[in-house]
Amino acid sequence: MPDIDPSYSGEWRFDPTHTRLGFSTRHAMVTKVRGAFNDVEGVISVNAQDPTESAVKVTIKVASIDTRNAQRDEHLRTNDFFDAPHFPEITFESTRIDQVEESSFIVNGQLTIRGVTREIAVPLEFVGVERDPMGNLRAGFEGSRRIDRKDFGLNWNVALDSGGVLVSDRILLEFEISAVKTEASQN
Repeated sequence: MPDIDPSYSGEWRFDPTHTRLGFSTRHAMVTKVRGAFNDVEGVISVNAQDPTESAVKVTIKVASIDTRNAQRDEHLRTNDFFDAPHFPEITFESTRIDQVEESSFIVNGQLTIRGVTREIAVPLEFVGVERDPMGNLRAGFEGSRRIDRKDFGLNWNVALDSGGVLVSDRILLEFEISAVKTEASQN
């Protein structure tokens, strides 16, 4: 397994304007609905000498959900789904990171939605590192992971005449992360 560049060690913060944490699911069994959360904070602590000692922590503000439909977004914030007034944040905290190929990682951790915590494994591709025009060191990661929303207490649904349901239980989580190395970590 190739070594990680030692200069990558340190703290990296998600750039919320260039990061997308989204999702998609089947609607009425025939089409997909996509959305994202617009208020996301994340920190990646990289240990280049021992990637298994690296860590990721993410906080998502539920009220920032955006499916490009205000009525649907309001419904998703209610007790039928996320219950944003009582559970305003979705969190993820890594428990282990495994490098499986040169630029592929599995980030294992605790995902908490609606007060319910489950262990999940998220495959992420390391896209690369570049210095941006402002002189910041910026890293990119992409990945996706399916989860069952009922595992987190998101049970609301409507039966269709065909025998199907309005909202699929399977949700595809989508990760497009741009992280910037903090100044203290760049030295």
